Amino acid sequence: MEVKILKLSDLFRHETNCLNVPKGETLFKEGECGEEMYVLLSGTVDIFVNHKLVEKAGDGSILGEMGLVGDQPHSATVIATSDCRLAAIGAARFNFLVQQTPNFAIHVMRVMANRIRNIDKLLEAKTAHKK
Repeated sequence: MEVKILKLSDLFRHETNCLNVPKGETLFKEGECGEEMYVLLSGTVDIFVNHKLVEKAGDGSILGEMGLVGDQPHSATVIATSDCRLAAIGAARFNFLVQQTPNFAIHVMRVMANRIRNIDKLLEAKTAHKK
């Protein structure tokens, strides 16, 4: 079964209710409640876990998905490195997107899996460095 690659820029191209975050501002902090996830429509952000840079994200990236899906506080801090425009997605809209666009759910799972793998690699490198 081949899964079509989802371009979030296509899915949210007509978004009118956007959040603007200026360069240098924090979108959310690690440990804060995560009631929404975001699609980065334009701009760039840095993602930090335990004050360590783990990812630089750009247009089309999703942010805050673990807090929304896991109904837990955010596991990372996200800081805008340029002026950003984002689409906010609450739980009801997320559920609708998953039902109406199954590739959206697969995309979110892939992003989460890749982020976990990247953090695992950072932890492995840190452990190897200590030996």
